[in-house]
Amino acid sequence: MNTALVTALLVFFILSVPVGVAIGLAAIVGVGFFSPLPLLVIPQKIFTSLDSFPLLAVPFFILAGNLMTHGGVSRRLVGFAKSMVGGVQGGLASTCVVTCMIFAAISGSSVATTFAIGAILVPAMARHNYPLPMAATIQATSAELGVIIPPSVPMIIFGVATETSVTQLFMAGIGPGLLVAAALVLMTQVWCRMKGIGKEDGDESEPILKSFVDAFWALMLPVIILGGIYGGVFTPTEAAAVSVVYALVVGLFVYREMAIADLPQIFRSAAVSTGAIMLIIATAGLFSFLISLSGLPTLIGGWAKANFDSAIGFLLFVNLLLLVVGMFVETSAAILVLAPILTPIAIGFGIDPVHFGIVVIVNLALGMITPPLGVNLFAAAQVAKIPVQRMFTSLVIPVAVVFTTLLLITYVPQISLFLRDLFT
Repeated sequence: MNTALVTALLVFFILSVPVGVAIGLAAIVGVGFFSPLPLLVIPQKIFTSLDSFPLLAVPFFILAGNLMTHGGVSRRLVGFAKSMVGGVQGGLASTCVVTCMIFAAISGSSVATTFAIGAILVPAMARHNYPLPMAATIQATSAELGVIIPPSVPMIIFGVATETSVTQLFMAGIGPGLLVAAALVLMTQVWCRMKGIGKEDGDESEPILKSFVDAFWALMLPVIILGGIYGGVFTPTEAAAVSVVYALVVGLFVYREMAIADLPQIFRSAAVSTGAIMLIIATAGLFSFLISLSGLPTLIGGWAKANFDSAIGFLLFVNLLLLVVGMFVETSAAILVLAPILTPIAIGFGIDPVHFGIVVIVNLALGMITPPLGVNLFAAAQVAKIPVQRMFTSLVIPVAVVFTTLLLITYVPQISLFLRDLFT
């Protein structure tokens, strides 16, 4: 059955069938033609895959991100970030990184971050004579912080798929997120000086105190969410619901850039995004069940232990595997299919499951800026109004920088675990 499942999945991917549908159809083929299981197992496993309280956080965080995007938050965060890092050569590019880092702690989504921040900063960089492919590449790369900095939808999905604490994953994401952000800021500074652009990026920057006051209510959201979670006031799921209420109040009554009439479209957009993710989660749960039933995890575990003497070699194999997978498979689907297989093997090598989860997520975040899938690339190209192919030559430096930080995160576990160990 293993061969049938994998072959069917690859065939549906090659035929460009949507990810959630492809995984579901492959699972149905496996049950219907290569398994003695009754067809009744299909709806049962689809239902149990979604019957998880932590998954409630997914639609709430998506909705909160949409509300904040339409509520005037993006512009204020850009102004605040520009007041901090925008006064030097390449300041606009660095502003892009810092703004995406802050917005990531609101939206939990890289694509949402690309559209919300890119709509402001990509045209701004173009006005300051940044080449459009370079501006779009910086935006796409910075936006991947949306899945590394908590709250992160992929972290929730990994936690549910592997029964790992979502709260601990959130704690573990802060160190790697700050490391990647710092590396990207350094990259933009060096890159802009090498190209001799961004010399006038400090124009129109506001004093930091004024921009902080203007962005205060936006900046309070990640403080409330993460502070509440780490302080034990509420769970990640409850924090997601709180973020929706807060975003609604700020957008309607504080910034007043969102009207009641805008809410149906905002809710509709969040529902569509949630439906797409939940379809993948539901069908991947069925697919993972069949994979486990077939004994494939045991086979892979035995192969890994026979071919790798230590955690170092196994982690290198995982990084290379996920780097390739991330190029072709959507992040949520990759986590749901591979995490339940690889995590027990990692534990067998003595790797902390929380650390392993961060390695998986950072690696798949890299897949968001690598063709041919590269969802952030397509979103940034759409914002910049250029063909995505024009961005490819600009990707070499950012991909190298992020991969270098990935190796540090992989082989220095305390980058991920120091906060978890400090507070638990």
